[in-house]
Amino acid sequence: MEEAAGRIDTLQAIELAEGVEVRLRIAGPLQRGVALGIDWGVQIAGLLIIWVILMIAGIGIGFTVSTGLGMLAWFFTWWWYPVLFEASKWGATPGKRAMGLRVVQTSGAPITFSQALVRNFLRVADAMPMLPSSWLGGLPIPTMAFGLATCLATKRFQRLGDLAAGTVVIYDKVLPEPAVPAPPPMEASRPVVPLRPEEVRAVVAFRERAGLWSEGRRAEIADHASELSGGKGNAGVARIMAIAHWLQEKR
Repeated sequence: MEEAAGRIDTLQAIELAEGVEVRLRIAGPLQRGVALGIDWGVQIAGLLIIWVILMIAGIGIGFTVSTGLGMLAWFFTWWWYPVLFEASKWGATPGKRAMGLRVVQTSGAPITFSQALVRNFLRVADAMPMLPSSWLGGLPIPTMAFGLATCLATKRFQRLGDLAAGTVVIYDKVLPEPAVPAPPPMEASRPVVPLRPEEVRAVVAFRERAGLWSEGRRAEIADHASELSGGKGNAGVARIMAIAHWLQEKR
């Protein structure tokens, strides 16, 4: 049951010190990877435009000066592009905004400039190991393997920079999911075994969110609790709904 509770979806409830509970929809590695690819495309396109302009300007100011300015442009684009965008009121780079994502503190509060600085300056660690390249003028190619491994190993999909800065990447605006009518309230059924508090929350959450999932998805999730329900498929769904009904209204 405890394992099943963590597989329902990426909606996570966080209780603050004041007793207030906030719910964050955590973004997974796939969406974040696409956003990173978009940002890299924007950065490369911007650098190419700047480089062409500097090469033309080099005729007048000298190619040594234009090359130096080009290296400065690369430095600010690579290191400060994500920091400035994520520290802004949007809390997201253009790539993240295109994917409907934003960076926030683990409490759900807006990210600060210092947090944006830490999470992005540690990106070099997340990018390891680097692959050597000859066609990029000797510049190494980041694999982001360390960052991906850390994302998959943490509950909130946090990479090393997120863990150090205390940040998470969430969906900024969650699109309404197509709702499928949930099974109607069943006759209350008492669980045959005592349930731990986290198991009670998982069963109740199943009933509350069941209308957001298809019939097949409900059965798939309910199968993880077959030891409690005593069945699988639609029979297991019906049994869990009956137990949730008892937990919420009858006990």
